[in-house]
Amino acid sequence: MSLWGGRFTKDSHQYFKKFNNSLNIDYRLLKEDILGSIAWSKSLMEVKVLTIEEQKKIECVLKLILKETENNAKKILNSDAEDIHSWIEHELISRLGELGKKLHTGRSRNDQVSTDLKLWCKSKIKDLYNSLHQLKISFIDLAESTQEVIMPGYTHLQRAQPITFSHWCLAYIEMFKRDQSRLRDALKRIDISPLGCGAISGTSWNIDREKLAYDLGFSSATKNSIDSVSDRDYVVELLSIASISMLHLSRFSEDLIFFNSGEASFIELSDDITSGSSLMPQKKNPDVLELIRGKTGRVYGSLISILVMLKGLPLAYNKDMQEDKIGLFDGLDIWEDSLNMANLILPRITVNYFKCHKAAEEGYSNATELANYLTNKGMSFRNAHYIVGKIVIEAIKNGVSLNNLNLNILQKYSKLISSDVYQILDLDSTINQRNSKGGVAKHRVRDAIIEIKKELAKDGLLKKNSFKDI
Repeated sequence: MSLWGGRFTKDSHQYFKKFNNSLNIDYRLLKEDILGSIAWSKSLMEVKVLTIEEQKKIECVLKLILKETENNAKKILNSDAEDIHSWIEHELISRLGELGKKLHTGRSRNDQVSTDLKLWCKSKIKDLYNSLHQLKISFIDLAESTQEVIMPGYTHLQRAQPITFSHWCLAYIEMFKRDQSRLRDALKRIDISPLGCGAISGTSWNIDREKLAYDLGFSSATKNSIDSVSDRDYVVELLSIASISMLHLSRFSEDLIFFNSGEASFIELSDDITSGSSLMPQKKNPDVLELIRGKTGRVYGSLISILVMLKGLPLAYNKDMQEDKIGLFDGLDIWEDSLNMANLILPRITVNYFKCHKAAEEGYSNATELANYLTNKGMSFRNAHYIVGKIVIEAIKNGVSLNNLNLNILQKYSKLISSDVYQILDLDSTINQRNSKGGVAKHRVRDAIIEIKKELAKDGLLKKNSFKDI
């Protein structure tokens, strides 16, 4: 069932056919190929290759094929067709006879494949963008409810300075905002139609490619036929964005795995998103977070695979490019699934206020405030830093937090210290002294939450193309 053969005197070897065919991967482009074919049939009608009646017949049958098979992949996969494009054409010919053979006039699978893939990417971008939007909503909901939860912030996985759980949530919102921004930028570059470029040099039929692009929901048509059929930058770009976003999800997962550990116990994950041990009855494991962290490597692998495949290809199309879809589909599916899982996890987190607060106190995370206190009293910061280091050693020996050290002990290291120091060392005071823009001071966090909620309301969801003109 190949779209070629007149030049050949032998049938394809069965093993070669199996190696060559891509139907088991690109069957997912069914809808996009049919939409592209309907638009192409209208262009052929405009240049008198098809009559109005012929175009209507082709369009009607294509829509019928889509209706019959859109949710029945098995019907497609049971075929021995080379790819989804040849499967659809065979179905069309089997139902319309000679008329079905007219549809491919002036079109190559090279521009057809690229058009289908770009249409699929546009739709997928909108799904991913909307999943990111929902995830930001989940983060902001958690941030609102945890503004009073003080916990230690970490550098080098050592307790550093106190932060609020809410401020931690806002950090991830910033990351996912950047991911959305990258998707918006990528959409602009993908939104250019290659249909009508033929195999490499364009088409000799007088096709209005700009109108064709508009009919398919693209903003414009590509400007060079060679580049159009060989361009896979958009695949690389989407997998790059996916890799960066999976990096964010993996760090998020690692944070929560640590927060959920018995050593920290800052949070507890709900039973319906955790699993147990086949041997140890007491275990409740954060498998979902570990899977997100683990699947990140697969997305990276898809990015590296497409980069390595493309780097040595001469212009224009080469069959190597058939390998673009398996990594793209897998990588973006994993990303979307991971975003949706993260969106499931966040509302199911129980934050342990007492454990968080206790850890912030015990970690001497207010030491910098004591150094700043001495600096405000006239001591150089470097000397204050040294003295506070000695005071921390004293507190460790006594097994107490800095704000529980006796004033006499504190004054042993500096006479500049007086009873007003305890107000400075209080965790709430420490938090609220971080008053700069983007800081952890509670009013700054409240303002940030208000601002992000306004952005979320304004930003909204991306709508998919309706293809109402097709």
